[in-house]
Amino acid sequence: MTRLLKNYRQHKTLYWVGGLILLYFIVFSYLPMGGLVMAFQNFKLADGIFGSEFVGLAQFEKFFNSPYFERVIVNTLVLSGYDLLFNFPAPILLAFLLNEIRNRAFKRTVQTVTYMPYFISMVVICGLIVDFTDSEGVVTRLAHLFGSDATSLIASPSAFRPIFIISNIWQSIGFNSIVFLAALAGVDQDLYEAARIDGAGHFRQWLHVTLPGIAPTIMIMLILRIGQIMNVNFEKVILLYNTSTMATADVISSYVYRVGLLDRQYSYSTAVGLFNSVISFVLLLTANALSKRFSQTSLF
Repeated sequence: MTRLLKNYRQHKTLYWVGGLILLYFIVFSYLPMGGLVMAFQNFKLADGIFGSEFVGLAQFEKFFNSPYFERVIVNTLVLSGYDLLFNFPAPILLAFLLNEIRNRAFKRTVQTVTYMPYFISMVVICGLIVDFTDSEGVVTRLAHLFGSDATSLIASPSAFRPIFIISNIWQSIGFNSIVFLAALAGVDQDLYEAARIDGAGHFRQWLHVTLPGIAPTIMIMLILRIGQIMNVNFEKVILLYNTSTMATADVISSYVYRVGLLDRQYSYSTAVGLFNSVISFVLLLTANALSKRFSQTSLF
């Protein structure tokens, strides 16, 4: 106890900062988990959590038998799959390209331009997307020149997914590249020198030095991304989708929003959210185990 008190006096600021972060997660992440009991109840506001009827797995069965079950699962997996396929490697490629630029002024300009969209409000971003892709929008008019017959791209079910994925890349490519740029900066420069002495060209240096040097970082980020596969960007979907695109845009998170907050089916929406979280947890554990087995890199 004396040792702990002495350590606290030496690192008081660190303890306070760490304590506030811990308090944040306790209040906003762990305490609300007590509300998960509603997933197994027929929750009523008048009765509260302790007075509502316990119904077991009835809410989950209701979701599995719902006509929306297949639609929201498929849309979630498709959108997340496309995002993982295109949006995950994009910042890695950008980091590689930025790492090759020797003109510092040009490099900083490119970094600033690519970082900016990340810090713009999601409401503003979605407003721009809607304006550019409506019937009179610039993007829609350009699409017409290439043979598109959609009067409004944002109202076209087949166009929603490309719009969503491309705008995701535009928003996040710069900010997400920061991690990989930091990893590239940590690659031992002596390895490049040794590769050049052995006659390795630029491509072989990238293949045998650069890529293996940042492979652990790539794997860690991939594990985290796989753990988020079931969590499509909720705010963006809500702001972009409409009745015309519901068939391809409705995902689990937007469905939970509608049935939970709009229809006030609290127990049902809690069950759907819990189901989503369990699947995400299983995916995270599976990805971590596979990475640990085949690449010796893991979160835990």
